[in-house]
Amino acid sequence: MTQENFKLFIPELKTSPINKQVYTVSQVTEEMKLLLENNFSNIWVEGEVSNFKVAPSGHAYFSLKDERALLAAVMFKRANRDIKFKLEDGLKVICLGSINVYPARGQHQLIVEKIEPKGIGARQLAFEQLKKKLFKEGLFDPAHKKPLPLIPLRLGIITSRRGAAIRDILGILKKGAPFVDVIVRSVNVQGELAARQIAQAIRDFEQFKEIDLLIICRGGGSSEDLWSFNEEIVARAIYNCPLPVLSAVGHQINITLSDLVADMFVETPTAAAKIIVDKKNNILTELEGQRNNLEKEIRDVVYELKSRILELKHLLKSPMERLLEKEQILDDLADSLLLHYRHYLDATGQNLRTQVARLEALSPLAILSRGYSLSMLMPGASIIKESKEIKKGDLIKTVLAKGALLSSVQEVFNDKR
Repeated sequence: MTQENFKLFIPELKTSPINKQVYTVSQVTEEMKLLLENNFSNIWVEGEVSNFKVAPSGHAYFSLKDERALLAAVMFKRANRDIKFKLEDGLKVICLGSINVYPARGQHQLIVEKIEPKGIGARQLAFEQLKKKLFKEGLFDPAHKKPLPLIPLRLGIITSRRGAAIRDILGILKKGAPFVDVIVRSVNVQGELAARQIAQAIRDFEQFKEIDLLIICRGGGSSEDLWSFNEEIVARAIYNCPLPVLSAVGHQINITLSDLVADMFVETPTAAAKIIVDKKNNILTELEGQRNNLEKEIRDVVYELKSRILELKHLLKSPMERLLEKEQILDDLADSLLLHYRHYLDATGQNLRTQVARLEALSPLAILSRGYSLSMLMPGASIIKESKEIKKGDLIKTVLAKGALLSSVQEVFNDKR
Protein backbone atom coordinates (compact mmCIF):
# COMPACT_ATOMS: atom_id res chain seq x y z
CA MET A 1 0.00 0.00 0.00
CA THR A 2 1.52 3.36 -1.01
CA GLN A 3 1.79 6.38 1.21
CA GLU A 4 -0.46 8.25 -1.20
CA ASN A 5 -3.23 5.64 -0.79
CA PHE A 6 -2.77 5.69 2.94
CA LYS A 7 -3.61 9.37 2.99
CA LEU A 8 -6.98 8.65 1.41
CA PHE A 9 -8.51 7.76 4.72
CA ILE A 10 -5.95 8.90 7.35
CA PRO A 11 -5.90 12.69 7.47
CA GLU A 12 -2.66 14.53 7.83
CA LEU A 13 -2.21 15.47 11.46
CA LYS A 14 -1.85 19.17 12.03
CA THR A 15 -0.71 20.80 15.18
CA SER A 16 -3.18 23.60 14.97
CA PRO A 17 -6.54 22.55 16.44
CA ILE A 18 -8.18 25.30 14.45
CA ASN A 19 -7.25 23.74 11.03
CA LYS A 20 -7.71 20.02 11.86
CA GLN A 21 -10.06 17.97 9.64
CA VAL A 22 -12.56 15.67 11.35
CA TYR A 23 -13.98 12.63 9.51
CA THR A 24 -17.33 11.04 10.31
CA VAL A 25 -17.53 7.27 10.76
CA SER A 26 -19.35 6.99 7.42
CA GLN A 27 -16.62 8.98 5.67
CA VAL A 28 -13.85 6.83 7.07
CA THR A 29 -15.76 3.68 6.16
CA GLU A 30 -16.38 4.92 2.61
CA GLU A 31 -12.70 5.84 2.17
CA MET A 32 -11.72 2.36 3.36
CA LYS A 33 -14.28 0.82 1.00
CA LEU A 34 -12.87 2.70 -2.01
CA LEU A 35 -9.32 1.85 -1.08
CA LEU A 36 -9.98 -1.89 -0.70
CA GLU A 37 -12.17 -2.15 -3.81
CA ASN A 38 -9.57 -0.37 -5.94
CA ASN A 39 -6.67 -2.53 -4.75
CA PHE A 40 -8.23 -5.93 -4.04
CA SER A 41 -10.58 -6.80 -6.91
CA ASN A 42 -10.66 -10.14 -8.76
CA ILE A 43 -8.21 -11.83 -6.42
CA TRP A 44 -7.86 -15.51 -5.50
CA VAL A 45 -7.96 -16.29 -1.77
CA GLU A 46 -7.14 -19.68 -0.26
CA GLY A 47 -8.47 -20.82 3.11
CA GLU A 48 -10.59 -23.19 5.17
CA VAL A 49 -14.37 -22.74 5.34
CA SER A 50 -15.85 -22.13 8.79
CA ASN A 51 -19.16 -20.86 10.22
CA PHE A 52 -20.92 -21.70 6.95
CA LYS A 53 -24.65 -20.93 6.72
CA VAL A 54 -27.23 -20.14 4.06
CA ALA A 55 -29.73 -17.36 4.76
CA PRO A 56 -33.42 -17.55 3.72
CA SER A 57 -32.54 -15.15 0.91
CA GLY A 58 -30.29 -17.80 -0.63
CA HIS A 59 -27.07 -15.91 0.13
CA ALA A 60 -24.26 -17.94 1.73
CA TYR A 61 -22.21 -16.49 4.58
CA PHE A 62 -19.00 -18.02 5.90
CA SER A 63 -15.43 -17.28 6.95
CA LEU A 64 -12.10 -18.21 5.39
CA LYS A 65 -9.34 -18.92 7.83
CA ASP A 66 -5.77 -20.06 8.00
CA GLU A 67 -3.31 -20.45 10.88
CA ARG A 68 -3.07 -16.70 11.61
CA ALA A 69 -6.15 -14.86 10.31
CA LEU A 70 -9.90 -14.96 9.61
CA LEU A 71 -11.66 -13.30 6.66
CA ALA A 72 -15.43 -12.87 6.39
CA ALA A 73 -16.92 -13.96 3.06
CA VAL A 74 -20.29 -13.83 1.34
CA MET A 75 -21.50 -15.54 -1.81
CA PHE A 76 -24.72 -14.11 -3.16
CA LYS A 77 -27.48 -16.34 -4.52
CA ARG A 78 -26.65 -15.65 -8.16
CA ALA A 79 -23.13 -17.02 -7.63
CA ASN A 80 -23.81 -20.06 -5.44
CA ARG A 81 -26.55 -21.57 -7.60
CA ASP A 82 -23.96 -23.12 -9.96
CA ILE A 83 -21.89 -24.88 -7.28
CA LYS A 84 -21.88 -28.64 -7.92
CA PHE A 85 -20.43 -29.71 -4.56
CA LYS A 86 -21.62 -29.10 -0.99
CA LEU A 87 -19.92 -26.32 0.96
CA GLU A 88 -19.31 -27.25 4.58
CA ASP A 89 -17.09 -26.35 7.51
CA GLY A 90 -13.55 -27.67 7.28
CA LEU A 91 -13.42 -27.74 3.48
CA LYS A 92 -10.23 -26.27 1.94
CA VAL A 93 -11.18 -23.97 -0.95
CA ILE A 94 -9.86 -21.34 -3.36
CA CYS A 95 -12.16 -18.34 -3.91
CA LEU A 96 -12.22 -15.70 -6.64
CA GLY A 97 -13.70 -12.38 -5.58
CA SER A 98 -13.19 -8.81 -4.43
CA ILE A 99 -12.70 -7.20 -1.02
CA ASN A 100 -15.18 -4.55 0.06
CA VAL A 101 -16.46 -3.05 3.29
CA TYR A 102 -19.88 -3.76 4.76
CA PRO A 103 -20.80 -0.28 6.09
CA ALA A 104 -23.32 -1.43 8.68
CA ARG A 105 -20.58 -3.20 10.64
CA GLY A 106 -17.52 -1.44 9.27
CA GLN A 107 -16.17 -4.90 8.41
CA HIS A 108 -14.16 -5.82 5.35
CA GLN A 109 -15.29 -9.00 3.58
CA LEU A 110 -14.67 -11.05 0.46
CA ILE A 111 -17.46 -11.01 -2.13
CA VAL A 112 -17.04 -14.47 -3.69
CA GLU A 113 -17.87 -14.92 -7.38
CA LYS A 114 -16.34 -18.38 -7.89
CA ILE A 115 -15.22 -21.11 -5.52
CA GLU A 116 -13.32 -24.35 -6.11
CA PRO A 117 -12.23 -27.12 -3.76
CA LYS A 118 -8.50 -27.28 -3.23
CA GLY A 119 -6.71 -30.42 -4.40
CA ILE A 120 -9.74 -32.07 -6.07
CA GLY A 121 -12.03 -31.08 -8.92
CA ALA A 122 -15.43 -29.65 -8.07
CA ARG A 123 -17.22 -32.32 -10.08
CA GLN A 124 -15.30 -35.17 -8.47
CA LEU A 125 -15.95 -33.73 -5.01
CA ALA A 126 -19.67 -33.47 -5.82
CA PHE A 127 -19.61 -37.11 -6.95
CA GLU A 128 -17.95 -38.29 -3.73
CA GLN A 129 -20.30 -36.25 -1.54
CA LEU A 130 -23.41 -37.54 -3.31
CA LYS A 131 -22.09 -41.12 -3.30
CA LYS A 132 -21.55 -40.92 0.46
CA LYS A 133 -25.02 -39.46 0.97
CA LEU A 134 -26.79 -42.13 -1.12
CA PHE A 135 -24.80 -44.90 0.57
CA LYS A 136 -25.96 -43.72 3.99
CA GLU A 137 -29.57 -43.69 2.77
CA GLY A 138 -29.25 -47.33 1.59
CA LEU A 139 -29.58 -46.78 -2.17
CA PHE A 140 -26.71 -49.23 -2.81
CA ASP A 141 -27.99 -51.90 -0.41
CA PRO A 142 -27.83 -55.37 -2.05
CA ALA A 143 -30.97 -56.35 -0.15
CA HIS A 144 -32.96 -53.85 -2.23
CA LYS A 145 -31.80 -55.19 -5.59
CA LYS A 146 -34.34 -57.17 -7.62
CA PRO A 147 -33.43 -60.34 -9.57
CA LEU A 148 -33.50 -60.22 -13.35
CA PRO A 149 -36.30 -62.25 -15.01
CA LEU A 150 -35.56 -65.78 -16.26
CA ILE A 151 -36.21 -64.76 -19.88
CA PRO A 152 -37.40 -61.17 -20.51
CA LEU A 153 -39.87 -61.28 -23.38
CA ARG A 154 -40.56 -57.51 -23.39
CA LEU A 155 -37.58 -55.22 -23.05
CA GLY A 156 -37.58 -51.47 -22.34
CA ILE A 157 -34.49 -49.48 -23.37
CA ILE A 158 -33.66 -45.90 -22.37
CA THR A 159 -30.98 -44.40 -24.62
CA SER A 160 -30.48 -42.11 -27.61
CA ARG A 161 -32.01 -43.48 -30.79
CA ARG A 162 -29.11 -41.93 -32.72
CA GLY A 163 -26.37 -43.65 -30.69
CA ALA A 164 -24.43 -46.83 -31.38
CA ALA A 165 -25.76 -48.43 -28.17
CA ILE A 166 -29.25 -49.15 -29.52
CA ARG A 167 -27.86 -50.49 -32.80
CA ASP A 168 -25.58 -52.90 -30.94
CA ILE A 169 -28.38 -54.20 -28.70
CA LEU A 170 -30.89 -54.69 -31.52
CA GLY A 171 -28.28 -56.42 -33.69
CA ILE A 172 -27.43 -58.98 -31.02
CA LEU A 173 -31.07 -59.63 -30.08
CA LYS A 174 -32.05 -60.10 -33.72
CA LYS A 175 -29.50 -62.90 -34.07
CA GLY A 176 -29.68 -64.52 -30.66
CA ALA A 177 -33.17 -63.78 -29.28
CA PRO A 178 -35.50 -62.54 -32.04
CA PHE A 179 -38.59 -63.38 -29.97
CA VAL A 180 -37.90 -60.49 -27.55
CA ASP A 181 -40.07 -57.38 -28.04
CA VAL A 182 -38.14 -54.11 -27.66
CA ILE A 183 -39.59 -50.72 -26.69
CA VAL A 184 -37.16 -47.80 -27.00
CA ARG A 185 -37.56 -44.50 -25.14
CA SER A 186 -35.19 -42.03 -26.77
CA VAL A 187 -33.51 -39.41 -24.52
CA ASN A 188 -30.45 -37.20 -24.48
CA VAL A 189 -27.61 -39.11 -22.80
CA GLN A 190 -25.41 -36.09 -22.12
CA GLY A 191 -25.88 -32.37 -21.63
CA GLU A 192 -27.96 -30.25 -19.28
CA LEU A 193 -31.30 -31.86 -20.17
CA ALA A 194 -30.11 -35.46 -20.09
CA ALA A 195 -30.57 -36.28 -16.39
CA ARG A 196 -34.16 -35.03 -16.22
CA GLN A 197 -35.07 -36.82 -19.46
CA ILE A 198 -33.59 -40.11 -18.23
CA ALA A 199 -35.43 -39.85 -14.90
CA GLN A 200 -38.72 -39.05 -16.66
CA ALA A 201 -38.24 -41.99 -19.06
CA ILE A 202 -37.86 -44.32 -16.07
CA ARG A 203 -41.11 -43.02 -14.59
CA ASP A 204 -42.83 -43.42 -17.99
CA PHE A 205 -41.89 -47.11 -18.08
CA GLU A 206 -43.17 -47.48 -14.50
CA GLN A 207 -46.59 -46.32 -15.65
CA PHE A 208 -46.46 -48.45 -18.81
CA LYS A 209 -45.65 -51.55 -16.67
CA GLU A 210 -45.84 -54.05 -19.54
CA ILE A 211 -42.12 -54.82 -19.71
CA ASP A 212 -40.01 -57.47 -17.99
CA LEU A 213 -36.65 -55.66 -17.86
CA LEU A 214 -35.49 -52.04 -18.20
CA ILE A 215 -32.04 -51.28 -19.67
CA ILE A 216 -30.48 -47.81 -19.25
CA CYS A 217 -27.53 -47.46 -21.58
CA ARG A 218 -25.27 -45.30 -23.73
CA GLY A 219 -22.00 -45.77 -25.62
CA GLY A 220 -18.58 -44.91 -24.23
CA GLY A 221 -17.30 -41.43 -23.50
CA SER A 222 -15.33 -39.28 -21.10
CA SER A 223 -16.30 -38.85 -17.46
CA GLU A 224 -17.92 -35.52 -18.43
CA ASP A 225 -19.99 -37.26 -21.13
CA LEU A 226 -21.20 -39.83 -18.59
CA TRP A 227 -22.03 -37.28 -15.89
CA SER A 228 -25.80 -37.44 -16.44
CA PHE A 229 -25.69 -40.95 -14.97
CA ASN A 230 -24.16 -39.52 -11.77
CA GLU A 231 -27.00 -37.09 -11.12
CA GLU A 232 -29.08 -37.59 -7.97
CA ILE A 233 -32.39 -37.38 -9.87
CA VAL A 234 -31.39 -40.38 -12.02
CA ALA A 235 -30.10 -42.44 -9.08
CA ARG A 236 -33.32 -41.94 -7.11
CA ALA A 237 -35.51 -42.73 -10.14
CA ILE A 238 -33.68 -46.05 -10.58
CA TYR A 239 -33.96 -46.86 -6.86
CA ASN A 240 -37.70 -46.15 -6.78
CA CYS A 241 -38.44 -48.06 -10.01
CA PRO A 242 -40.42 -51.28 -9.33
CA LEU A 243 -39.07 -52.84 -12.54
CA PRO A 244 -35.73 -54.70 -12.67
CA VAL A 245 -33.13 -52.22 -13.97
CA LEU A 246 -29.93 -53.11 -15.82
CA SER A 247 -27.37 -50.30 -16.17
CA ALA A 248 -25.13 -50.54 -19.26
CA VAL A 249 -23.24 -47.27 -19.53
CA GLY A 250 -20.36 -47.85 -21.95
CA HIS A 251 -17.27 -47.42 -19.83
CA GLN A 252 -14.36 -49.55 -18.62
CA ILE A 253 -12.90 -47.51 -15.75
CA ASN A 254 -15.45 -45.24 -14.07
CA ILE A 255 -18.45 -46.64 -12.20
CA THR A 256 -21.42 -44.28 -12.20
CA LEU A 257 -23.99 -43.84 -9.45
CA SER A 258 -26.54 -45.38 -11.84
CA ASP A 259 -24.43 -48.56 -11.86
CA LEU A 260 -24.32 -48.68 -8.06
CA VAL A 261 -28.09 -48.18 -7.65
CA ALA A 262 -29.24 -50.48 -10.48
CA ASP A 263 -30.18 -54.10 -9.80
CA MET A 264 -27.29 -55.15 -12.05
CA PHE A 265 -24.73 -53.34 -14.19
CA VAL A 266 -22.44 -54.31 -17.06
CA GLU A 267 -19.72 -52.35 -18.82
CA THR A 268 -21.31 -52.00 -22.28
CA PRO A 269 -24.70 -52.14 -24.05
CA THR A 270 -23.40 -55.15 -25.99
CA ALA A 271 -22.86 -57.02 -22.73
CA ALA A 272 -26.45 -56.22 -21.68
CA ALA A 273 -27.86 -57.79 -24.85
CA LYS A 274 -25.64 -60.85 -24.43
CA ILE A 275 -27.06 -61.43 -20.96
CA ILE A 276 -30.51 -61.97 -22.49
CA VAL A 277 -29.15 -64.26 -25.22
CA ASP A 278 -27.14 -66.25 -22.68
CA LYS A 279 -30.21 -66.71 -20.49
CA LYS A 280 -32.07 -68.24 -23.42
CA ASN A 281 -29.16 -70.52 -24.31
CA ASN A 282 -28.77 -71.65 -20.72
CA ILE A 283 -32.44 -72.66 -20.51
CA LEU A 284 -32.20 -74.66 -23.74
CA THR A 285 -29.06 -76.37 -22.45
CA GLU A 286 -30.76 -77.18 -19.16
CA LEU A 287 -33.78 -78.68 -20.95
CA GLU A 288 -31.52 -80.87 -23.06
CA GLY A 289 -29.70 -82.05 -19.94
CA GLN A 290 -32.97 -82.91 -18.22
CA ARG A 291 -34.06 -84.89 -21.27
CA ASN A 292 -30.86 -86.94 -21.24
CA ASN A 293 -31.15 -87.56 -17.50
CA LEU A 294 -34.74 -88.73 -17.82
CA GLU A 295 -33.86 -91.17 -20.60
CA LYS A 296 -31.04 -92.58 -18.48
CA GLU A 297 -33.35 -93.03 -15.50
CA ILE A 298 -35.84 -94.95 -17.66
CA ARG A 299 -33.09 -97.24 -18.96
CA ASP A 300 -31.87 -97.85 -15.41
CA VAL A 301 -35.38 -98.80 -14.23
CA VAL A 302 -35.85 -101.21 -17.13
CA TYR A 303 -32.46 -102.78 -16.48
CA GLU A 304 -33.28 -103.21 -12.80
CA LEU A 305 -36.61 -104.83 -13.60
CA LYS A 306 -34.96 -107.24 -16.04
CA SER A 307 -32.37 -108.16 -13.43
CA ARG A 308 -35.04 -108.93 -10.86
CA ILE A 309 -36.91 -111.11 -13.35
CA LEU A 310 -33.76 -113.06 -14.05
CA GLU A 311 -33.28 -113.59 -10.34
CA LEU A 312 -36.86 -114.85 -10.01
CA LYS A 313 -36.37 -117.05 -13.02
CA HIS A 314 -33.42 -118.79 -11.38
CA LEU A 315 -35.23 -119.08 -8.05
CA LEU A 316 -38.52 -120.45 -9.33
CA LYS A 317 -37.05 -122.55 -12.15
CA SER A 318 -40.66 -123.30 -13.21
CA PRO A 319 -42.89 -122.77 -15.00
CA MET A 320 -40.27 -121.60 -17.52
CA GLU A 321 -42.70 -120.67 -20.24
CA ARG A 322 -44.58 -118.31 -17.93
CA LEU A 323 -41.40 -116.52 -16.98
CA LEU A 324 -40.41 -116.21 -20.61
CA GLU A 325 -43.84 -114.82 -21.42
CA LYS A 326 -43.65 -112.24 -18.63
CA GLU A 327 -40.13 -111.29 -19.70
CA GLN A 328 -41.34 -110.77 -23.27
CA ILE A 329 -44.24 -108.63 -22.04
CA LEU A 330 -41.81 -106.57 -19.98
CA ASP A 331 -39.62 -106.04 -23.04
CA ASP A 332 -42.64 -104.92 -25.02
CA LEU A 333 -43.69 -102.55 -22.27
CA ALA A 334 -40.18 -101.11 -22.08
CA ASP A 335 -40.06 -100.60 -25.83
CA SER A 336 -43.52 -99.03 -25.76
CA LEU A 337 -42.57 -96.76 -22.88
CA LEU A 338 -39.45 -95.55 -24.69
CA LEU A 339 -41.43 -95.08 -27.89
CA HIS A 340 -44.12 -93.04 -26.15
CA TYR A 341 -41.51 -91.02 -24.36
CA ARG A 342 -39.71 -90.21 -27.60
CA HIS A 343 -43.05 -89.24 -29.18
CA TYR A 344 -43.75 -87.01 -26.16
CA LEU A 345 -40.35 -85.35 -26.39
CA ASP A 346 -40.74 -84.86 -30.16
CA ALA A 347 -44.20 -83.34 -29.69
CA THR A 348 -42.94 -81.10 -26.90
CA GLY A 349 -40.01 -79.99 -29.04
CA GLN A 350 -42.29 -79.28 -31.99
CA ASN A 351 -44.62 -77.28 -29.78
CA LEU A 352 -41.68 -75.28 -28.43
CA ARG A 353 -40.46 -74.58 -31.97
CA THR A 354 -43.97 -73.53 -32.94
CA GLN A 355 -44.21 -71.14 -29.99
CA VAL A 356 -40.82 -69.66 -30.81
CA ALA A 357 -41.88 -69.23 -34.44
CA ARG A 358 -45.06 -67.47 -33.29
CA LEU A 359 -43.05 -65.17 -31.03
CA GLU A 360 -40.71 -64.40 -33.93
CA ALA A 361 -43.72 -63.74 -36.17
CA LEU A 362 -45.10 -61.28 -33.58
CA SER A 363 -41.76 -59.48 -33.34
CA PRO A 364 -41.97 -55.86 -34.56
CA LEU A 365 -39.05 -56.52 -36.91
CA ALA A 366 -40.84 -59.50 -38.50
CA ILE A 367 -44.08 -57.54 -38.91
CA LEU A 368 -42.26 -54.68 -40.59
CA SER A 369 -40.52 -57.11 -42.96
CA ARG A 370 -43.94 -58.27 -44.26
CA GLY A 371 -44.73 -54.82 -45.61
CA TYR A 372 -46.21 -53.18 -42.55
CA SER A 373 -44.93 -49.92 -41.08
CA LEU A 374 -44.99 -48.13 -37.73
CA SER A 375 -46.06 -44.49 -37.54
CA MET A 376 -45.11 -42.17 -34.68
CA LEU A 377 -46.22 -38.62 -33.96
CA MET A 378 -43.21 -36.34 -33.71
CA PRO A 379 -41.46 -34.93 -31.88
CA GLY A 380 -42.56 -37.07 -28.94
CA ALA A 381 -42.30 -40.34 -30.94
CA SER A 382 -45.65 -41.60 -29.58
CA ILE A 383 -47.14 -44.49 -31.58
CA ILE A 384 -50.24 -43.57 -33.61
CA LYS A 385 -53.10 -46.04 -33.15
CA GLU A 386 -56.08 -44.01 -34.38
CA SER A 387 -56.50 -41.26 -36.95
CA LYS A 388 -58.10 -38.97 -34.36
CA GLU A 389 -54.71 -38.72 -32.62
CA ILE A 390 -53.33 -36.59 -35.45
CA LYS A 391 -54.33 -33.48 -37.32
CA LYS A 392 -53.44 -31.73 -40.51
CA GLY A 393 -49.92 -30.41 -40.53
CA ASP A 394 -48.57 -32.87 -37.93
CA LEU A 395 -45.14 -34.34 -38.57
CA ILE A 396 -45.11 -38.15 -38.70
CA LYS A 397 -42.14 -40.51 -38.64
CA THR A 398 -42.82 -43.85 -40.40
CA VAL A 399 -40.53 -46.80 -39.60
CA LEU A 400 -40.18 -49.38 -42.38
CA ALA A 401 -38.49 -52.77 -42.45
CA LYS A 402 -35.42 -50.96 -43.74
CA GLY A 403 -35.10 -47.28 -42.94
CA ALA A 404 -37.63 -44.63 -42.00
CA LEU A 405 -39.20 -41.48 -43.41
CA LEU A 406 -40.72 -38.22 -42.19
CA SER A 407 -43.98 -36.94 -43.65
CA SER A 408 -46.50 -34.19 -43.04
CA VAL A 409 -50.23 -34.89 -42.69
CA GLN A 410 -52.20 -33.35 -45.56
CA GLU A 411 -55.65 -34.63 -44.58
CA VAL A 412 -57.12 -36.88 -41.86
CA PHE A 413 -59.86 -39.45 -42.60
CA ASN A 414 -61.78 -40.64 -39.56
CA ASP A 415 -63.62 -44.01 -39.60
CA LYS A 416 -62.73 -44.56 -43.28
CA ARG A 417 -60.89 -47.66 -44.48
